Amino acid sequence: MATEMSSPVKRLICTLGPVAASLLAAAPAAAHDYPTSERVTYVEQCIQDNPGPHYEMISKCSCALDHMAKTVPYDDFVAMETASNASTVAGERGNAIRDSEGLQGLVRQFRDMQAAARKACFIGTKSPR
Repeated sequence: MATEMSSPVKRLICTLGPVAASLLAAAPAAAHDYPTSERVTYVEQCIQDNPGPHYEMISKCSCALDHMAKTVPYDDFVAMETASNASTVAGERGNAIRDSEGLQGLVRQFRDMQAAARKACFIGTKSPR
């Protein structure tokens, strides 16, 4: 037989329920908003670069991008990722990036941020049991 909630309990649930729901809904807003297509592209590349069980790597790679999204706004992420990718181009075009100290700073910052995200999300290591 179901028991009826007391009036003070009902009031508490009615008062705190919407507050709790709004706090839960606002939680993702703490991270910078990255476009879904960028998230998918990053996770797919991460999975390709880090072989392992498919669903485990989806989780780990998503974690890594979420970790970075908490760190930098999307536009900064794009600038750092572009500089990092461009620095690997062979020949004179790549030299333009490699010879620029400002762009090399972005490359170092991006690689450090990625390393921290990989470590935080256990990419390249066995997950703790």
